[in-house]
Amino acid sequence: MTQKIQTLKNRYNHKLFDLYLGVITALLFSAFLYLEHFEITLKFLNTIFGLCAIALLLYIPKRAVLVAGFFIGLLWFYWIGYSFKYNGVGYLTPLITFAFAIIYMLFFGILALTKSVAIRAILLFSLTFFEPMGFNWLQLEVLFVDSYIGIYKYQFATILISFTLVEYIKKPYKYAPLLLLFFAINFSQEVQLDAPLKIKMVATDIKQGEKWKRENIGSTIRLIYSEIEKAKDEGYELVVLPESVFPFYMNKSPLVLERLKELSYDISIVAGALLKEDEHHYNVTYMFEDGNFSIAKKMILVPFGEYIPLPEFIKGFINEFFFAGASDFKTAPAPTDFVIKGVKFRNAICYEATRSEIFEGDVKFVLATSNNAWFYPSIEPTLQKLLMRFYARKNGATIYHSANYKGSGVIK
Repeated sequence: MTQKIQTLKNRYNHKLFDLYLGVITALLFSAFLYLEHFEITLKFLNTIFGLCAIALLLYIPKRAVLVAGFFIGLLWFYWIGYSFKYNGVGYLTPLITFAFAIIYMLFFGILALTKSVAIRAILLFSLTFFEPMGFNWLQLEVLFVDSYIGIYKYQFATILISFTLVEYIKKPYKYAPLLLLFFAINFSQEVQLDAPLKIKMVATDIKQGEKWKRENIGSTIRLIYSEIEKAKDEGYELVVLPESVFPFYMNKSPLVLERLKELSYDISIVAGALLKEDEHHYNVTYMFEDGNFSIAKKMILVPFGEYIPLPEFIKGFINEFFFAGASDFKTAPAPTDFVIKGVKFRNAICYEATRSEIFEGDVKFVLATSNNAWFYPSIEPTLQKLLMRFYARKNGATIYHSANYKGSGVIK
């Protein structure tokens, strides 16, 4: 295969050929994500595109690998800088977009250190264990979450072995190793159950620029009460509202707490808010039931959104200059479980629902809340949903997700 690519390359301008090949690789690598964004789920196409993308990363020229990595970073994470405008540094958005393209060019660029297909396969498999700056939203196996291929590491390794052996076996059995792909097919997955409760996931659409304005808090609270009353009247046993749906420190708002405790005699309530304790700030979930409430603090923060994953000597400067001191949330030492009407649910706040730590232990049901309005309009909610699906299927869990701006629903 390497020889065929080299033959094609010799026919055309080398630099342009590498550019085209890199862009094609990135497009194939990202196709499942954009198809899902437009509500197109075709397992056959996702399978073919995903396999072709992995094969190309093993065989394309070094320069094309760098191009592919750059455009993968761009296609997957162009939206990350969108949130910066809410911290008063919106002018950094294009720089952040470019930075993530460079980061993933370097991420995949390790493959460009060699022409050896075998070594590239080893390196590519190694990348499935590496998370740049603690950010894990590029999982190589997630390419196959809605395909005929499985999502476990041994299945990904089988794909790499199959494609690698093609390079080293001579005719007439050169392509026989592709038969190994049979062992990468998803024949079964962990059983995912439905919670034995009638649960309503509320989807809100409050613009991020309006969410935190003091003059809008009253209307937001009335909206929430209305949604809770509606869920109760419709016969639901539990209503789940998005992350920070109450955009203030709930423990400093006794009237709201009392009203929610009253409502919880008729329906259990899960809702996101903020918490302030001893001058520390927490992103939290409140659970109200039978006139009482409990609090789950976020355990895993978003890199550069809620904490700065850099050495201490530069962390303070970046936090104050770029985030106006906003990236200073504190965390819980362990995940929190809510027991609601006798059923145990693991709490997950936004980014947490895409982390393996949340699924450790006996976790069958997850209550996830998000505020995706930070990244309006973009593919972020789609990528988040696919990653949640990836972790839910790997761990045999069912996620009940309530989000502000896209993503609400049951995820299996």
